[in-house]
Amino acid sequence: MARVIPDDPVDVLIVDDDPLVRAGLTMMLGGTPDIRVVAEAGDGAEVLPLVARYAPDVVLMDIRMPGMDGLAATEALRAGERAPQVIVLTTFDADRHVLRALRAGAAGFLLKDTPPEEIVAAVRMVAQGRPVLSPEVTRRLIARVADSDHDRRRERAMARLALLNDRERDVAVAVGQGRSNAEIGAVLHLALPTVKTHVSNILTKLDLNNRVQIALLAHDAGLVD
Repeated sequence: MARVIPDDPVDVLIVDDDPLVRAGLTMMLGGTPDIRVVAEAGDGAEVLPLVARYAPDVVLMDIRMPGMDGLAATEALRAGERAPQVIVLTTFDADRHVLRALRAGAAGFLLKDTPPEEIVAAVRMVAQGRPVLSPEVTRRLIARVADSDHDRRRERAMARLALLNDRERDVAVAVGQGRSNAEIGAVLHLALPTVKTHVSNILTKLDLNNRVQIALLAHDAGLVD
């Protein structure tokens, strides 16, 4: 069956200080019928004005740029209302940076050598509100980060989780364990719509953007091995 092309394509802003990277991403995404590159930026300082002008659905954000880096730009962007989804472009040696971006509300990350079809799929996923960072990768990143602020971070996380009722807390822990909604329902003996409602309530009560942030919070609180 042919893919149905939506009436409104996914609008993308590409942020990278390397003109060749920007050109490659623009050419690749521009050849996809349901994705449209609306603007490019070479520095994080350009992001907020371009987002205000073009209202992209997704921002592909490099981390290392000579002016404002992608982490600061992501934090500034996600702090605003109706912010676009952010996918961070990174490398394996940037785990600490990736974790900071995820805490700021980025929808996930991609390596710069990710195959083109996977980048296209990731843009579509985050435009639908689905993070592109799997819980397994989240746990691997967390495990590799030496956190000198561990005790205070745990106290803050526990205080936030105290806003949840017992069932919502159980669901949050299950999300942190990398379980899908169906798996959570099976383990906690809940119907799938009920699980989805709990996840939605958790995001709302804790002012989080996606499941990745739920997983990070559960880990910070010491509730996930």
